[in-house]
Amino acid sequence: QVQLVESGGGLVQAGGSLRLSCAASGSIFSINTMGWYRQAPGQQRELVAAITSGGSTNYADSVKNRFTISRDNAKNTVYLQMNSLKPEDTAVYYCNQHILTLSAGPRDYWGQGTQVTVSS
Repeated sequence: QVQLVESGGGLVQAGGSLRLSCAASGSIFSINTMGWYRQAPGQQRELVAAITSGGSTNYADSVKNRFTISRDNAKNTVYLQMNSLKPEDTAVYYCNQHILTLSAGPRDYWGQGTQVTVSS
């Protein structure tokens, strides 16, 4: 079994910063793409940022130059540094990792979600 545990959400004023973390544990053989998604009330879940095993990154236009995704392969952990936060960044943020385990084929795993609230 694989578990993803997120941390780092909270309440921050506009212009502030937060850092999200998501650590995977279990019978992991390898991890390909890691990413962060978010879902605001009444809206669909959207991709915020992703990073491949080779380090290539992809960002939603709305967060470019403000958010930075990174990963620590030794810790099976992905991070999202969020700077210059805006009220419209308010959402539940979900971690996603594409993991190959020792007992099953590769598939996507999701974290439990962490609330980020940006006040104006």
